[in-house]
Amino acid sequence: MQIAIFVALGVLGLLCLVGTALGLPGHWVLLLLAIGIEVGDEKWLPTGQDTTFGWGLIVAILVLGLIGEAIEFGAASFGAKKGGGSRRGAWGGLLGGLAGGLLGIAIPIPILGSLIGAFLGTFAGTLIGESTGKDPKLTRDSLKPALWATLARAGGTAAKLAITLSSLILLLGIPALRGLLNT
Repeated sequence: MQIAIFVALGVLGLLCLVGTALGLPGHWVLLLLAIGIEVGDEKWLPTGQDTTFGWGLIVAILVLGLIGEAIEFGAASFGAKKGGGSRRGAWGGLLGGLAGGLLGIAIPIPILGSLIGAFLGTFAGTLIGESTGKDPKLTRDSLKPALWATLARAGGTAAKLAITLSSLILLLGIPALRGLLNT
């Protein structure tokens, strides 16, 4: 029974990785799976073992998820500034990425729509932020910060994917190290 649960967690965890790569909340689904296993583990753990992951590991996975979100969304702001953009452009990239991710659901490319929307929104938000306001830049001068913001957002998504992978490895590895799979 234990092996079957961990194989299922591994398979579902891989799907969560794919979801994270596509801009879906894969890390959060993985966390919910872990919580579900931890809450129900007394039904399948052998006598004498009282926990699968432990709540400390669950909290660590939660914190890693929050860090991943912060990196992903903060990356656009960082990229806009790195590309010579203003604070307004950085905020435009952040808000544009959020709006684009939500609106991207309507893009008729299954699953990828939200990721495409997030990248387009980051680019457009930075471009609009740089091209408007008190001291607007010309569109051609706004392209560099917009491109940097978009590339940084892609890097942030890659970092979030690495964090989700690390979380999956921890969730599969810690119980194995504790010997929970030995039956």
